[in-house]
Amino acid sequence: MKTSSNTLALLLLAIFPVLASCNSINKKSSPDVVTANSGGKEKTKATTGGNPKKSDQPSKSDDLDDYSVVEISDPLEPLNRATFRLNEGLYTALFRPISKGYEKVLPETVRKGINNAFENVKFPVRFVNCTLQFNFKRAGQETGKFVVNTIVGIGGLGRPSDKIAALANVPDSDTGQTFAKWGIGHGAYLVLPFIGPSSVRDGIGYLGDYALNPVDWGMFWHNPPFWTNIPPAANTLRATPGELKRYDTATEDAVDSYISLRSAYIQNRAEAARK
Repeated sequence: MKTSSNTLALLLLAIFPVLASCNSINKKSSPDVVTANSGGKEKTKATTGGNPKKSDQPSKSDDLDDYSVVEISDPLEPLNRATFRLNEGLYTALFRPISKGYEKVLPETVRKGINNAFENVKFPVRFVNCTLQFNFKRAGQETGKFVVNTIVGIGGLGRPSDKIAALANVPDSDTGQTFAKWGIGHGAYLVLPFIGPSSVRDGIGYLGDYALNPVDWGMFWHNPPFWTNIPPAANTLRATPGELKRYDTATEDAVDSYISLRSAYIQNRAEAARK
């Protein structure tokens, strides 16, 4: 696990300078063309400048349209599609059976408590990134949530902080989001093995989140004993059902699941960066 993480880090750091410029180059070369997608279908809209015609004015139905502007380059699409198909096979043959077994063995209440505990432990990820974003108010809220949930929620199994107005509904913060706040663009779109949709920026962000998450700290020991693998494995297991449900929602009824998932990812990351 540690070796693969180091290899991924070196790979991402090696290709980041090249791929990170793809987005800006793409925008400069085609400033008047954007690509939109819905349900796996892509269409290109060209702007002509000046005042739009009446037919081009947004209507009420446009507000309800689920088309999203794609602002990320995909120069590695053939490789990404191959990785996407690999992930689909892994989801079907491995992760779905494991996920169903997990949901069958443990009641929903127990699974919810486990999820709460693991999310509570991720406090350093959120606190550090709130601080790096200079959002000290939110960093204080994260600290308050962690203290309340750890003490009153019995190690984070419960979330009593949700009943406190000042601590409820605090958006998550991660390293990729911090890079976005700093003005760093996505770079090229990437589909990572096992992980799924990402980008050069967010791929490096995953490494930051991994290092900040106490669940993974045992993996950084020199010659760590086998039991240090248990927390990361349990974390992956508990998160699998939710990740698969999000994947199914994004690709349901899509003509091209790859494009649909890419669009959903970009929308979600843009929304996270705005919060």
